[in-house]
Amino acid sequence: MENNRNFFITIALSVLILTLWQVFYMNPRIETQREAARIEAERVAQEQKAAQPASPGAQTPQAGVPGAPAATGTAPVDRAQAVAASSRIAIDTPSLKGSINLTGGRLDDLSLKDYTVTVEPNSPIIELLNPQAQPNGFYSEIGFVGSDATGTVPGPDTVWTAEANQTLTPATPVTLTYVNDKGLTFKRTISVDQDYMFTVSDTVTNAGGAPVSLSNYGRVTRFDKPTHPSIYVLHEGLIGVTGEEGLQEFKYTAIEEDKQSLPGKSTDGWLGITDKYWAVALVPSGKQPFQPRFSYFDDGRPRYQSDYLTDPVTVAPGQSATVETLVFAGAKEVAKLNTYEDGRQIRQFNLLIDWGWFYFITKPMFWLIDTLYKFLGNFGLAILATTVIVKGIFFPLANKSYKSMANMKMVQPKMLEIREKYADDKMKQQQAMMELYKTEKINPLAGCWPVLIQIPVFFALYKVLYVTIEMRHAPFFGWIHDLAAPDPTSLFNLFGLLPWGVPAFLMIGVWPIVMGITMFLQMRMNPTPPDPTQAMIFTWMPIIFTFMLASFPAGLVIYWAWNNFLSIVQQGVIMKRQGAKIELWDNLIALFKKKPTPAE
Repeated sequence: MENNRNFFITIALSVLILTLWQVFYMNPRIETQREAARIEAERVAQEQKAAQPASPGAQTPQAGVPGAPAATGTAPVDRAQAVAASSRIAIDTPSLKGSINLTGGRLDDLSLKDYTVTVEPNSPIIELLNPQAQPNGFYSEIGFVGSDATGTVPGPDTVWTAEANQTLTPATPVTLTYVNDKGLTFKRTISVDQDYMFTVSDTVTNAGGAPVSLSNYGRVTRFDKPTHPSIYVLHEGLIGVTGEEGLQEFKYTAIEEDKQSLPGKSTDGWLGITDKYWAVALVPSGKQPFQPRFSYFDDGRPRYQSDYLTDPVTVAPGQSATVETLVFAGAKEVAKLNTYEDGRQIRQFNLLIDWGWFYFITKPMFWLIDTLYKFLGNFGLAILATTVIVKGIFFPLANKSYKSMANMKMVQPKMLEIREKYADDKMKQQQAMMELYKTEKINPLAGCWPVLIQIPVFFALYKVLYVTIEMRHAPFFGWIHDLAAPDPTSLFNLFGLLPWGVPAFLMIGVWPIVMGITMFLQMRMNPTPPDPTQAMIFTWMPIIFTFMLASFPAGLVIYWAWNNFLSIVQQGVIMKRQGAKIELWDNLIALFKKKPTPAE
C-alpha cells in the first residue's frame, strides 16, 4: 500500500539518522558515571604517587608569554599538600571556595559549591582548578613581560606580598603588592562577584627616573584532558572569540597535532579552556591590542595553554598605569553567561556553550524548557509541556497529514483495483494512481510528515539535554534522578530486583520500554502491510528503537514516548472524524491470534 510504503521510507530514514547519530556521537554514557570515573582515576593516580611536580624553568620565547615549567624528579604530593606548600589567600563566596596562590598570584585552587560529582547525597563537590604539582593541574595566571630596563616583573615565580588573614569574598576584595629592583611597584586588587567572575586590576607605579615599557599577559594552563573522549556533538578543549576570526575552537587532539595557533591581534574578546559543563576564560583589557595564542607544549610535562600578550604600555617616571583583566572560572550556566555578556560587554561570551550548528533551534528550545521549568519546578514536566507546545505549533501540518492518511485508507479498494487492472503496465498504474490522488485530494507523502517534523526537535532536545548544565542532575519522578543520563534501570535484572550487574547493551530501562510500546501502538494504527518483509519490519522496528534509544538521555526518551502517545490520540481522533477505520485493535488481535496451519 502506498501510504505504508511512504511510512517505511520514513522509518528507514529515521533509523539511518539515529544510527549515524550513535556512530558519530559514540553512544554517550551516563554523565555521572563518567565524571565519577575521572575523579576516581585521579585519586588512584595520586595515591600511587604518579604526580610529576614541576620546578622553575625558562620562559618559552613564543609570543613572550611564560610557559609552564618542565617536570623534575622532586617528591610527588597529594592535593592537600600541594595547596599547603605555598602561602595563600582564602576564597569564600556563595558559589566558590578555594584560595589564591601568592606564588605567581595564580588562581589554582577552586571548587564549585553548588555542583557535586554524582547525584549521591554524600558526593564531593566539583574541583575545577588544581595546583600545578597535581597530575590534573589546571590554573589561570596573569603577569607581565618586561625587559632589562623594567627589572624583574611579576611572573610565574613571583611571590606577592599580602596582609595576613585576608579572605576574598564578594564584599571584601584583596590586595597584593610586589616591588622590584628598578623602582616599579605592582599593586594587584582582586575582587569577585556572587558567581564566577573575578576582576584583577593591576596598577604599575614607576618610581624610577626613566620611562619603562612592559606588556601584560594572561594564560590558562592545563596539564591533563578529560579521560572520556570528546564526541562530535560537543566541543571540549581550547576556545576563544577574538579579532576577525571570531569563534575559534581547538579540540585537545587537534592542538596536539598543530602545536600552536596564532590568530590575528584583537582589541576585544576572550579565550580559555572549556569542558562540557565548566570553563576557565580570560577577558583581556580592551585598552591595548593583544595577541591571542592557543598552544600545546610537549617538552617536560605535556600541557595545553590559551594565552594572550598585550602590546607594551609605557609608564613615565612618577606615573602609574592600570590594566584590568576579567577571569571567569565556573559553571557554564546560560543565564549567568548572558548576564556577563551584556553587563560586562564581553563579545559573544555565551559561545562558551556549544549550541551547535542548529543553534537557531537549540537555543529557543532551551529557552522554552527553562521558562516552563520556572513555572512547573521540574525539568521533566517542562519537557512534557514543551512537547505539547511543539505538537500545537505543528498541529495544522500534522492534522492535514493525518487527514490525508485517513482518506487514503478509504480509497484502498480503488487503489487495489488499479493495481490489479494495470498489473503488467507499471507506467499506466502510476498514472492512474496519480490521477486518483488528484481526484481524491490525497498527498501520498502525508504519512512521512508526522515523523519527519519531530527529527529536528529530537536533535535540538538532545543537544539541550547533553550540553546545558541546567539539565545536569535534574530529577524527574521515581527512579529518574538525572534527565541528562540514561534510564538507570534494566528489564534484564527485573529493574533492580535481581542482584546482578547488567551489561551496558542490556540496560533497557522502564522509559525506553514505554517508548517502544507507544511506538508499537502508533505503528499499529495503520493496516499491516501485506508484504511479509514489510510486515516483519513493521513488527521489529519498535524493538530496534527501544534498544537504540536506551542509551540516550532519559529526558529525550520521555519526550519521545510522550510525543508518541499524543500522536496516537491525535491520529485516532482525526481518523474517527474522517470516518476511517482505526486499525489498532484489529492489528493487535491479528498479531496474537493463532495462525492456522496449512493442514487446517
